[in-house]
Amino acid sequence: MERGLLWLPLLVAFIWLAWQGSREYKKVEGYRIWAQNFDRAKYDIYAVLAQKDNELTWGKPTVKGIADLEKFSLDNVKDINLLIDDKSINTNDLPRKARKVELEFVFSEDSKVIRVPFTEIPLAGEWGKFLQDELQRIKNVE
Repeated sequence: MERGLLWLPLLVAFIWLAWQGSREYKKVEGYRIWAQNFDRAKYDIYAVLAQKDNELTWGKPTVKGIADLEKFSLDNVKDINLLIDDKSINTNDLPRKARKVELEFVFSEDSKVIRVPFTEIPLAGEWGKFLQDELQRIKNVE
């Protein structure tokens, strides 16, 4: 009986890990289906971000699918900044560690700002560089 009681916490931990894995799998599968409609997309635990032409869509991954979706056009964006710990950083000078990583989209009308969180600094840097190039391309066409 004592051995059974010793193994009980391990069994509980295994069941909890399996349940968490199942939840994460459902989030990733929901993202995979959602991302099929876009040209480019990213997933991480904080947010999903996708691009189709000049339209960007972002939201939060949940077990039931993507929630809190927001859509905006790069045509209305004035500037894109990579924020590391709330400081604007050049995409060529990325630090190795940070507590908070976000892409900031500053809009031309009414000073609206959208911040999309990232978990990985290199991924945020790649997206920041790509979207800044897209924004320059759009501004040069106008």
